[in-house]
Amino acid sequence: MPELEKIVVVTRKTALDELVERFNTREQARFYLERMGASFGEYLSAHEAYAQALTKLKAAIPKDARNQFIGRSFLPTFTFGGRDLVVVLGPDGLVVNTAKYLTTQPLLALNPDAKRIDGILAPFRVEEAGEMLEVTLRGGHTLKRISMAKAELNNGQTLYAVNDLFIGHRSHISARYRLRFKRKMEDQSSSGIIVSTGAGSTGWFRSVVTGAAGIVEAFAHDKKAREAKEKYRFDWESGDLCFSVREPFVSKVSAADLIFGRIGAREHLEVISHMPQNGVIFSDGIETDYVEFNSSAIAKIRLAEKKVNLIVRK
Repeated sequence: MPELEKIVVVTRKTALDELVERFNTREQARFYLERMGASFGEYLSAHEAYAQALTKLKAAIPKDARNQFIGRSFLPTFTFGGRDLVVVLGPDGLVVNTAKYLTTQPLLALNPDAKRIDGILAPFRVEEAGEMLEVTLRGGHTLKRISMAKAELNNGQTLYAVNDLFIGHRSHISARYRLRFKRKMEDQSSSGIIVSTGAGSTGWFRSVVTGAAGIVEAFAHDKKAREAKEKYRFDWESGDLCFSVREPFVSKVSAADLIFGRIGAREHLEVISHMPQNGVIFSDGIETDYVEFNSSAIAKIRLAEKKVNLIVRK
């Protein structure tokens, strides 16, 4: 691995920051929250915890190390260098959002507030920043290579996902498309398709499995369906993706037989849009990070050629 030359820290706005942007001042934000019966104190406490974490991180960066701080909103236009060490200070969502824009760079994810944030993808507390920066800069870190999904359109556009891709209508109403997988083809009408990675199997994918198994169990009184609720998880480094069709509708022109499957490392799922407008593909639950998917668009969904290089404990 090449020697690391610069530390790039990715930060985010707190909920209080966003409220102040909306209401212009902290006092007006407080007035709005308290009038609605919400606690301003919790927003303030979370904001201060993040500010303290940021101060600790800045102090932990070696004085002779080149470094740069960028906000989440700059990610789509920021160019990471091949020898950057990327440090994320934030919840799992910020880790996921950052990872999509990386290639081979190692990613060190720090949990700024362990009292409020689970940090499944952020395994280190901010208090460990100094130690982990030192270990990583000298090349003694351990990497977990997390699989990603990729949507490639026939117009040349691509979109990556760490957790999942959504293919459907922008407003989540009925989406029309043709699905091709292996030797099967089917015209469908549904509320969209979710394609999940191993990292995403504990998120949206789990919700899909839980809901489907619960319905089958209620109708068929089947113990196997109950057991299926706990079989959602697959490994972060898995070479497979899983696709699930949400709420498929059967009609004279749409079927619902091809509604779930595993996409192997050398396979792809093909989706042909039949939506005149408002068809989209977005990734990791961020609806603003999307590509248009309207009539004549064809998307091939497969395992991405790149992986997230997440720094983990030995």
